[in-house]
Amino acid sequence: MVLSFLKRGQKAKIVKINHPILRMEAVRFGIHVGQWIECYEVIPAGPIIIKKQNIEIAVGRKLANAIEVSSL
Repeated sequence: MVLSFLKRGQKAKIVKINHPILRMEAVRFGIHVGQWIECYEVIPAGPIIIKKQNIEIAVGRKLANAIEVSSL
């Protein structure tokens, strides 16, 4: 499953970031493989807002579709 399919309040672990350039962009946001995140909000036709360690990060749909996650 990819990050963009998560529902609000759902927790997941990042398994893989498929595109190398998008992987570098994710690292700039502090998002990396093996990290647990929570879907804080889903904006229709907009970004997915994730929460990690009390920090909220807005992730665009293109990046969210490249991040594979494993939910609880």
